[in-house]
Amino acid sequence: ILTHIDTMSKRVIIMGAAGRDFHNFLRFYKDNKHYKVIAFTANQIPDISHRKFPARLAGKAYPKGIPIYPEEDLTKLIKKHKIDEVVLSYSDLNYTTVMHKAALILAAGANFNILSHNYTQIRSKKKLISVCAVRTGCGKSQVSRKIARLLRKAGKSVIIIRHPMPYGNIKKQRVQRFEHYKDFAKAFCTIEEREEYEKYIAEGFVVYAGVDYEAILKQAEKEADIILWDGGNNDVPFYTPDLHIVVLDPYRAGHELNYHAGEENFRLADAFIINKMDSAPKSGVKQLITNIKLLEKETKRKRTLIKANSAIKLEKDIPLKGKRVLVIEDGPTLTHGEMDIGAAEVLARRKKAKVISPKKYALASIKAVYKKYPHISRVLPAMGYSTKQIKHLEKTIDKVPCDYVLNGSPADLSKLLKVKKPIINVLYELEEIAKPDLKSLLRKHKFI
Repeated sequence: ILTHIDTMSKRVIIMGAAGRDFHNFLRFYKDNKHYKVIAFTANQIPDISHRKFPARLAGKAYPKGIPIYPEEDLTKLIKKHKIDEVVLSYSDLNYTTVMHKAALILAAGANFNILSHNYTQIRSKKKLISVCAVRTGCGKSQVSRKIARLLRKAGKSVIIIRHPMPYGNIKKQRVQRFEHYKDFAKAFCTIEEREEYEKYIAEGFVVYAGVDYEAILKQAEKEADIILWDGGNNDVPFYTPDLHIVVLDPYRAGHELNYHAGEENFRLADAFIINKMDSAPKSGVKQLITNIKLLEKETKRKRTLIKANSAIKLEKDIPLKGKRVLVIEDGPTLTHGEMDIGAAEVLARRKKAKVISPKKYALASIKAVYKKYPHISRVLPAMGYSTKQIKHLEKTIDKVPCDYVLNGSPADLSKLLKVKKPIINVLYELEEIAKPDLKSLLRKHKFI
């Protein structure tokens, strides 16, 4: 049964979500004669399957490119193509889900694998800080923005490289550079991409993203004294960091020990930030501190711990008491991040507004999101992975009987959506409670 494995390249499928999967291929499998990648599968993000990873990026061994299928086809693909190994290459999965996927793969006759960061990270010529988390929606971008400001104030030129979101034309998205708002339209950015880039651009920073992270790094190094990796989901960094900062969420205490790849980040961290301490349950904060102490005892290595609030305010001072509000929150945080509350809802309740559930007013692809993620009910996820889905989002908003739309998405939806309701942006920034803080951490590691 196994003789072909000994004499031929192993036939591989890479399971992904248009990010880590492409990076793993380019770093480990592309020119590796011991493996032949037959296909990618896609999950988590709508409409990213039925594309091809282009031949131009895939290399000489793949003159026709590599097809991308829905993950639902995995068992069929394993049997059809006599697959030897399936490699899990996406994040924000609890351990039960990971092992269910492993069991499905093993039962179909293939081996199951996950690559270590040791096999895929790239070393920069410049000093590099990585900001990652144990779950989606912990507040990585708040932390990254504050670090970028501190570095700039210290006279350093800093370039942000963002975890990939190549949901469109993969060949055209090999290396992306964002400096101006017009760059979003040129790149046909989704709402999720705008959520991650807009605030940096507003403050005059340059952001790189794309598919080929070796090429991205080489280009970014020409502009920067320091590279700042702003991670995605709870994935580990694509680059070898000189300082690895990991953000923890007391709303989801315990997840740092129960999610892939969050626990890997938890164990690799040089410093932790407990965020949202002003609104989260005290029991969650206590559990995180206990788990950090247990980790330090096990590994015999101390980590810096920074405690912080996520300071929330409205962009306009509008009285909301008794007003009907529709709350919109960051999409990935609600969906595969599994949160059912965000900054905008926290603020709405503080202001004693009446939060109107949008669930029964949801249309088409937005309705499908509620069906797939039944834990979401009181708020509207900012879903916009296509022009069609953005239209569904607009129509859903217009159907909800409310006085205001409170936008907790990091993207300024008032610039993108055409709706009849007034949209008020909710702003939130990291606010360290005491020392140590980010400034002292950067000094300790000789970045400033």
